[in-house]
Amino acid sequence: MYRVTREMLRGFRGLHFAGPCITVFGSARLQDDHPHYQMARDVGAAASHMGFAVMTGGGPGIMEAANRGAKEAGGCSIGCNIELPHEQMPNPYLDVSIDFKYFFVRKMMLVKYSYAFVVMPGGFGTVDELFESLTLIQTGKVQDFPVVLMGKEFWAPLLAQIDHMNDTGMISPGDLDLLLVTDDVDEAMAHIKAHAVERFRLYHRLRPIRALGEQSRAKAA
Repeated sequence: MYRVTREMLRGFRGLHFAGPCITVFGSARLQDDHPHYQMARDVGAAASHMGFAVMTGGGPGIMEAANRGAKEAGGCSIGCNIELPHEQMPNPYLDVSIDFKYFFVRKMMLVKYSYAFVVMPGGFGTVDELFESLTLIQTGKVQDFPVVLMGKEFWAPLLAQIDHMNDTGMISPGDLDLLLVTDDVDEAMAHIKAHAVERFRLYHRLRPIRALGEQSRAKAA
């Protein structure tokens, strides 16, 4: 319990300053010559131009691409890295990198500071993060933040299953009102602008509270 609490506090202190974030989920296994890598890089850059910090799981592949795009665009690039035997090294495009031992603490940080979720192609971990985010929205544990799936062809089989859930009454039609599926980065950013920036009036970043030991970006890194 002590280790979990300490890890939570370290995450809160390191990330409170970040202000509104867009969290990008996706595979750690894609190389920089893959089309989805470039798409994630474009997402990171576009999110930064909108004034968001870009947060990922901090690893290689899609996560690296989104962080790279954010950093190249002059935005804030954040990674919540998980300690694993493989694929655990932080990518080199992070302004802030925080390591976590516990998956559930890391996932909480990836959700807590985000006002939109962009889900790129990925495997078990990506799908887990997607459905956890949708469940939190569905149950009202977080507000109705937009969720964008990038890669229509990749996600088509999963979307067919979601349609089946809807047809059989396992979910309600309104549960997916804020889910957008697209291959167009501009369309994704317009959706996020309408459902996050304008709805929640995200025009100012949070400032660190010194009494809690929270740090500015430069010191937190």
